[in-house]
Amino acid sequence: MIGALNYKTVAKTHDFRMPENVKIGRNSFFSIHEDIRNLNPTKIIFVSDKGLKNAGVVEEVINELSIHNIPIEEFTNIVGEPDFEIVQEAIDFIQKHHGDLVIGLGGGSALDVAKASAALVNKEPIIVEKILAGEAVPEAKGVTCILVPTTSGTGSEVTMNAIFGDHKNDVKRGIVSPYYLPDIAIIDPVLTVSCPPMVSAASGVDAFTHAIESYVSKKATPLTKMYAEAAMKRFSKNISKVVFNGSDLDAREEMSWVSFLAGVSLANAGVGAVHALAYPLGGKYNIAHGVANALLLPYVFNVTGKTCIDEMVQIADFLHLGDFRDEPHQAQNAVVDYLYGLLEALNLPKSLKELHVVEDDLRNLAIEASKVSRLLDNTPFKLNMESIHEIYQNAYDGTLN
Repeated sequence: MIGALNYKTVAKTHDFRMPENVKIGRNSFFSIHEDIRNLNPTKIIFVSDKGLKNAGVVEEVINELSIHNIPIEEFTNIVGEPDFEIVQEAIDFIQKHHGDLVIGLGGGSALDVAKASAALVNKEPIIVEKILAGEAVPEAKGVTCILVPTTSGTGSEVTMNAIFGDHKNDVKRGIVSPYYLPDIAIIDPVLTVSCPPMVSAASGVDAFTHAIESYVSKKATPLTKMYAEAAMKRFSKNISKVVFNGSDLDAREEMSWVSFLAGVSLANAGVGAVHALAYPLGGKYNIAHGVANALLLPYVFNVTGKTCIDEMVQIADFLHLGDFRDEPHQAQNAVVDYLYGLLEALNLPKSLKELHVVEDDLRNLAIEASKVSRLLDNTPFKLNMESIHEIYQNAYDGTLN
């Protein structure tokens, strides 16, 4: 059997990565005590955002962790969408306080800062500078990291990606490495109950974006599609419930599964053009990542869905839109109409004009988006600068041509 193998033939191997330890379920947060006892750190660095700090959540959690009598230092300078400068601040903070365990609590912004800084601490400054500039990748992990999400959407707690603002180029840019995966992810739906309706809507559709884009991506495998399918099926039944009845813990738990399942699929199959077009909007206009993704979804798939009709038929089935096996080309229209209807149903913006994007900026946005080759190359439709500009124009006008 071995003799039949030819080492000169390029192997087609699919890596599949996720955190070594994932804990998901109601009140799973309290399992962190066992993790801290097992890890036995000498100094904990607690990373969160100012919103959770001002709401008293940070103090409540730190009081819970204080039973271990381990010194805890807070890093809560994160406001809104993070940039590369705040990551460097966090790295410096961890090194200054000699932290050997980073615990990140919050939405995608806090979790991205926590996992990136935990991975890049204790490295030569010139190496960190190159990594944050996208010119290098880490070759080893810095310190141990535990991530605890308080929203259901970004999937940051199970992905190798972290997204930050690049002010020099007015874009958002992702950095990717297995070393950004946390050592432990704790996904407790109880922590998401206080998430406000707008955040629940944007983060929830962000998770769906991960699922649908990774499902049709060029790097998709049967394993990643299994995760994405499960996420999409749960999403359609629960997104409205968490937006309009946030105390529905059953729906919150289901959306936690959506975020986790879609995040795992994203981490291994990648995403595509929706994210590529969202990055410049976040960089120039500070539009929240989930809002940008949600708005762009119908306009992008109105174009890119043409080359993945079989997947559109399957997705229409997952979303309970009907059986299109006998008329597969109608499936794309059904899916796009569903995505557009989501915006209205969840009170999300339906056009870039509503977000005060300047029409004269659309061409420059298209130029920047066309540079995100890592994501565009993973999209089952060849988009160029002109076709991207047309998508932006339709999104600006709020029309599906």
